[in-house]
Amino acid sequence: MSARKHAGFEHINGNLLVLMLALLGIGLILLTSASISLAENNTGKPFYYLIQQLVAVAIGLACAAVIIRTPTDYWEKFGPYLLIGAVLLLAAVLLPGVGRTVNGSTRWISVAGINLQVSEPARLMVLMYLAGYAVRHRDDLSNGFRELLKPMAVVSVVCGLLIMEPDFGATAVMLLISLSVLFVAGVPLRYFIGMALAVAVVLTLAVIIEPYRVQRLIAFLDPWADPYGSGFQLTQSLIAIGSGEWFGAGLGNSVQKLFYLPEAHTDFVFAVFAEEFGVFGTFALLGLFAALVWYAVQIANTAALKERYYQAYLAFGIAVWQGAQVFINIGVNMGVLPTKGLTLPLVSYGRSSLIITIIALALLLRIDMENRAGAPKERSKRRNTTKAGGRRR
Repeated sequence: MSARKHAGFEHINGNLLVLMLALLGIGLILLTSASISLAENNTGKPFYYLIQQLVAVAIGLACAAVIIRTPTDYWEKFGPYLLIGAVLLLAAVLLPGVGRTVNGSTRWISVAGINLQVSEPARLMVLMYLAGYAVRHRDDLSNGFRELLKPMAVVSVVCGLLIMEPDFGATAVMLLISLSVLFVAGVPLRYFIGMALAVAVVLTLAVIIEPYRVQRLIAFLDPWADPYGSGFQLTQSLIAIGSGEWFGAGLGNSVQKLFYLPEAHTDFVFAVFAEEFGVFGTFALLGLFAALVWYAVQIANTAALKERYYQAYLAFGIAVWQGAQVFINIGVNMGVLPTKGLTLPLVSYGRSSLIITIIALALLLRIDMENRAGAPKERSKRRNTTKAGGRRR
């Protein structure tokens, strides 16, 4: 039996595990603070959202226990089936009577009493497929633009289904992850740039053809032009962040969460954090997220040095995913990016997002455990090892 199948808990990265648990703990504390008034008003139970989130934590940790014990080679073998599962999920949610519509978007399917946002598991499943595809076609990807078109055609089908929900934010993140994985797998730089420009054009057109997206863009450019209308969310978020000053108002003392800031416990939870913990607390939180992404990149690089390319591409994709979602969420809260409904990983309320994030991070831990357990020896002179393998032209 291979060394990677012998990877046990003695090989677990304690620092990474503590970092993940720290972010999860901060998220639960902040969620309680941000949602307690809303929960009391809506349900009569001040800890309603916290309890719901704890259920998701329990499910996520149960799944993580299975993931950590499962060799990652198994996921590579099942990659095509994971892709089929992702497409079926995204198609099913669009069927009348199956998908659940909230605020004009049909993104949820009810599973065991939990409204599953299908884009969350689909994103991970597509990433796991792409990592395997990149390994199988690693040499082909460096040979021509046509080889890049094949996996991007598959991703386009997935993104088309996401746009139909509609879920523009999930589409943008999916495209970013896909391009990043294919780039480190060996796609020549000129082809990567060409595909990235084509994706940018398509996303721009997707914004222009939908009036509500154009309205969001206008509100983003000047939220104070209509502070009680289209710019309300952003202006309230900026007020919350500015009110925090250097040291914050203190845990539980946010004013904006008291029915001023919409979605204070979900999309705009960062604004509540900034108001309660100030600039110093904000930098500390950003440091934790930066450390998480750094660990993921280092794990990917180590796997590549050991010629474990599936694991390298998967870990790198998780790094891009988490980093992009943190950047977009915080950028929206600070008015750097147009309003888009993406959660802050491990912090925002959102059971689907939380469960899938925990699973993704469990995969990261498993890859690191296999790296430490004695996978094939490091070959320090592999070309472009710092980019997880692959040639550039």
